[in-house]
Amino acid sequence: MQSIQQWLPFLIPIIVLQLALMIFALIDLARRERTRGPKWLWVVIIVLGELIGPILYFVIGQEEE
Repeated sequence: MQSIQQWLPFLIPIIVLQLALMIFALIDLARRERTRGPKWLWVVIIVLGELIGPILYFVIGQEEE
């Protein structure tokens, strides 16, 4: 139990960043008409890709309008 408490101050900001990126990416995906690839696949990548999924979406998933 002690080891979890000592890592908690480091884990909380990472978890908050991960959730914020995921929510922002999903909102952006919902508002966009076109993406590179099917939207359902990007939802899976964003949600299951943890921290990397949303970053991949912002780097390669968005299609210029």
